[in-house]
Amino acid sequence: MRLLSSAAAFAVLALTTPAFAAGQAAAPAPQAAPAPAQEADSPEEVAFEAKGEAFGERMEAMAEEMQAAATQADKAKAKTDLDAIQARNQADADTFADEFLAFVVSQGAPADQMGAAAQQIKAYPAMIRAKIEEAVAAAPAGAAPAQPQ
Repeated sequence: MRLLSSAAAFAVLALTTPAFAAGQAAAPAPQAAPAPAQEADSPEEVAFEAKGEAFGERMEAMAEEMQAAATQADKAKAKTDLDAIQARNQADADTFADEFLAFVVSQGAPADQMGAAAQQIKAYPAMIRAKIEEAVAAAPAGAAPAQPQ
């Protein structure tokens, strides 16, 4: 069972996505140790890992979209656009967090600990937005903050 590696992957995502959104270079995620040869991934684990990767890609795309919106000269339009982007992606984060919690608990993880991780996943859109707004505010006047790589 690779339950811990799945939970670790989401912890890494939680730490690297805000850094990515702020235009900072995130350290590469450490690779999980390979599972013992006799222990193959279940079809459920494989499917959920694919969902996790797709969710991470969607959050990165959201961060890029937020970065572009936040650097507009018209700050009122920037706020309106950021509100719309965050709202549009919040349902995705909520759904994925609920699926994450159901999956890890079904694999034997403690619900209380994983519930905290699920709440953090639900907070991704707001956390990413806050990091981007912080980076934009810290940028010198007339200069755009570093674009995510």
